[in-house]
Amino acid sequence: MKIAPRRTYFTMLESVAMTDIVLNMFIFFFISFSLLYTFNPMRVQKLEVKLPKAANTSNLDKINQVNITLTNEGMIYLDQEAVNTRALRDKLRQAQRTNPELTVILRADRLVSFKHIVNILDLLTELGVANLHIAAVKE
Repeated sequence: MKIAPRRTYFTMLESVAMTDIVLNMFIFFFISFSLLYTFNPMRVQKLEVKLPKAANTSNLDKINQVNITLTNEGMIYLDQEAVNTRALRDKLRQAQRTNPELTVILRADRLVSFKHIVNILDLLTELGVANLHIAAVKE
């Protein structure tokens, strides 16, 4: 008489493999969506700067204006485009040639070091920019 061996199947190993697959998919989608959020063009174009507060403010919506933004990290943006000081000088010089009545709005984060603001003001004085406004939010 032949006795059949008793076979036991481990269903636990299959559930471990399935859990591993699900966790890997979770990590993949988490990284993918965080990269999509970080490099979203709408988020990159909108520069969030915490402006200082002032009691007297006015709205400036002119056609012939250039926005210079200084972030807390020390980055300089000219109308949503990251530039260095040399490129900023060249682009402002070119914009001033096409429009001598150029208005410059300086948007500096309230935590920016004052030496960075002075460097930009020195550059604007060197170029002879007469219409300068410093952006602030109303208290």
